[in-house]
Amino acid sequence: QVQLVESGGGLVQAGDSLRLSCVASRGTFSNFIMGWFRQAPGKERVFVAGIGRSSSTYYADSVKGRFTISRDNAKNTMYLQMNSLKPEDTAVYFCATSGRMLATRTYEYDYWGQGTQVTVSS
Repeated sequence: QVQLVESGGGLVQAGDSLRLSCVASRGTFSNFIMGWFRQAPGKERVFVAGIGRSSSTYYADSVKGRFTISRDNAKNTMYLQMNSLKPEDTAVYFCATSGRMLATRTYEYDYWGQGTQVTVSS
């Protein structure tokens, strides 16, 4: 069973940057389609960004131009570089694996990490 561990969250001010990491263990990382989701208090978990096996990327409209997803298969690690953070980016961020191209729905993802908190103050 794939295990995912996120890190890099924290408390920052609006306009700051953060880089989240997601390390995978077990399974063949390079075969995974990976994604980042976030969940704000009282709200549903929503798609943020995804990356395919060949590092093709896709984003939610709310983060396009500010967030960058990437992966390092040699390190079994996926990243989310978040720039120009806004208070509305405040959420718990989760990484997940999928076997489906361009997956954006939670049910399309198989394994999940425990999440890392990102809080952006105004």
